[in-house]
Amino acid sequence: MAATDSAAAGAEYRLPPPAAQAERLIELGVHEIAGLAAEEVRAFAGKAGPRDDVLLAVHPDRAPASALAPLLRRDGKPGFVVTDMQDADDFLPSGIVLPDAPLYFVTGVDRGDHLANWSPEEALPALTKADRTPLALTEGIHWVLQQPAVLERNRCFMTIGSRLRKANGALDTRTPAIWISNGTGRDGRERRNAPKVGWCWWGNRHTWLGFASTTGREI
Repeated sequence: MAATDSAAAGAEYRLPPPAAQAERLIELGVHEIAGLAAEEVRAFAGKAGPRDDVLLAVHPDRAPASALAPLLRRDGKPGFVVTDMQDADDFLPSGIVLPDAPLYFVTGVDRGDHLANWSPEEALPALTKADRTPLALTEGIHWVLQQPAVLERNRCFMTIGSRLRKANGALDTRTPAIWISNGTGRDGRERRNAPKVGWCWWGNRHTWLGFASTTGREI
C-alpha cells in the first residue's frame, strides 16, 4: 500500500468519539433493543473518553444481527439480511471471546483490504499471525452504523469471527459478510445499493471482500 493510501486508510478508520457513538445508538433505538437505558449507554461510552480508535458495541446476546441490519442505511435504503441467511442470529462468536457484558469496546478495527481475494480459510491464520482477531458479525454491523463510508463498492468485508455450528458439532461452511446489494436476484431491484448482510463459502475467494479484524476488546 502506498504512503498516500496508508494515510487515507488511517483517516478512514478514525471513529467518532465514543460519546457520539452512544448518541447514534440511542437515536437508532439500539439501547431499547438491548433492554438498556439511554443513560447506561452514555455512562459506559464516557469511560473511554475522546478516543478515536474504539468502536462501541452491544453484545449480540442483547442486540442480534437480525435486529441491527435493518438500521443500516445507504443511499436512503435500509439494510437487510439475505433470504437464505434467516439463521443469521445463530452465527455465534467462534475462535474469539467477547466480553461478558452488555456493552464493550472494540479496538483498532481494520477492514482488511490487504486480504481481498483470500478465502476465509486462508485469511484466518494470517490474522492470527498478526495478533489480530476477526470481527463478529454484529461488530461489523456496529462499525457500519457508526461509519457508513467504510462500506464501499468493491471494498466491503467479511466478519468471520461469527460461525454457525451444526447439530453434529461441525462448523457450517457459510461465513458472514457485509456488502452492498446490486439489486439482482432475490434481493430485488428496489434494494440496489442497500447494505446487505450475507454469506460466502469458507473456501472461496472474492476480490471485493476484505476481512475485518480488531486488535482487541475491552470493557
